[in-house]
Amino acid sequence: MADRIRQYMAYIDNLLDTQEEGINWEEEIQKHLVQIAFFAHERLIHLIVTVTFAILTVMAFLYTIDNFSVSMVLLIFALMCLMVPYIKHYFLLENSVQDMYEQYDKMKEKTGQAFVRKGKYKR
Repeated sequence: MADRIRQYMAYIDNLLDTQEEGINWEEEIQKHLVQIAFFAHERLIHLIVTVTFAILTVMAFLYTIDNFSVSMVLLIFALMCLMVPYIKHYFLLENSVQDMYEQYDKMKEKTGQAFVRKGKYKR
């Protein structure tokens, strides 16, 4: 998934940098909105998984305080080891979707419908 996000964002960046006149920006914007929706959905799923692992880790830790066992310590360690890549991937998704919003704004500028950062559209 990470490679797909990076490749797609590079494609859009190259499209935005090109000086070609034959680009149908309205069509590209619609395709971009579909990709944003896909990646935002993936972001939501990873948020749910990450929060679930965090809750399980805390619950296992709290249980271990009262009922210490080596197996519970190993479980906590395993959950912590899984949390690191989940958090890393979630942040990649979060930051990428935020960057895609910026790309969307730049694409709208290409159509003459620029977004002003203060919350107002140019007329």
